[in-house]
Amino acid sequence: MGAEHLPTSEFDIEELEQSMTSSDPADAPEMVQLLASDGTLREDVQYGPYAVHLDGEALRGLYRDMFLVRRFDQEAVALQRQGQLVMWPPLLGQEAAQIGSGTALQANDYVFPTYREHGVALTRGLELSALLKLFRGVSSGGWDPREKNFHLYTLVLAAQTLHAVGYAMGLQRDSEDGVSVAYFGDGASSEGDVHESMVFAASNQSPVVFFCQNNHWAISVPTEVQSRIPLSNRASGYGFPGIRVDGNDVVAVHAVMRWALEHARSGRGPVLIEAFTYRMSAHTTADDPTKYRLSAEEDAWKEKDPLKRLERYLRSSNTADDSFFEQVEVQGDELAAKVRAEVLAMTGPEMVQSFNNVYADPHPLVAEELAWHREYEAGFADADEAGESN
Repeated sequence: MGAEHLPTSEFDIEELEQSMTSSDPADAPEMVQLLASDGTLREDVQYGPYAVHLDGEALRGLYRDMFLVRRFDQEAVALQRQGQLVMWPPLLGQEAAQIGSGTALQANDYVFPTYREHGVALTRGLELSALLKLFRGVSSGGWDPREKNFHLYTLVLAAQTLHAVGYAMGLQRDSEDGVSVAYFGDGASSEGDVHESMVFAASNQSPVVFFCQNNHWAISVPTEVQSRIPLSNRASGYGFPGIRVDGNDVVAVHAVMRWALEHARSGRGPVLIEAFTYRMSAHTTADDPTKYRLSAEEDAWKEKDPLKRLERYLRSSNTADDSFFEQVEVQGDELAAKVRAEVLAMTGPEMVQSFNNVYADPHPLVAEELAWHREYEAGFADADEAGESN
């Protein structure tokens, strides 16, 4: 293979997209969509029945959750910019993928998130300020995963997919009814951990749902560079279903997730869901997306904003009026103020706690290191006292 086979520029998106679409069109998966961008509902024979329970109250609840987690996300970004957080991974644009899937879960299902599943955390009933302890540097976690069946955020890319499959295999052996859910991004899909986890899941027919949020950018690398086929097509290579769903359609995501959970729970094995969405903000607050993508691309996706889409339907169907949206805005501001106050009140643990967290039980080497550290700190105190006496 020579240089003539490489893209003409580092990421020639037009050329890459052409190479992807030059294959057999029959291989392209159909995108599941129940709520169009203009706010009109569509029928779907397979997945539509999994959304019929979403009445007016439920749809308003989905909108409220999406709005609240977006408002929380905005506040977290502001806190980082003001030096109150070390870093923050925004979820702007991915609210429907997270709220839609999270609200489909049952209490005994167990979630293995990445570091961006703030919306899923909301649906599991976590205090959102707990998510910020890690990013403020006052905790290595922030919550007890067992309380809400929501695991700690995983900063090691794709590691949680292996954990999720291991948990699912444990559910099988303990004859438990729950489903394990692994959230990951399109960037993580290039990691070997994802391949290995899918091999084990398929081999054991384990009750696990792989939920990939394809937000189009693995930091600065576009999806087209990582995969020459749609990500959902990869599932067929492992022998289980793969579904591509409009990730900005909260109704469709909810329905597809319910179908997948039912499939896994009934003993029919794993499912891969590719939520086709878009990260409208930076990868993290340390990132500048203007360096690698065009504003025209961002503008095009703004028209597919998941909140605007559901709002159009709620208004056109007379399911919600101005007073509802005004009330949600007030609730968002109240949440943001509460989170800000709780974050500013957070203080770091004593240094001894870091030593206590190394092992579950006392360990002689850790005790020796702690004794050395205390002696080291005491030396500074002696120096200060000597200085004051002089």
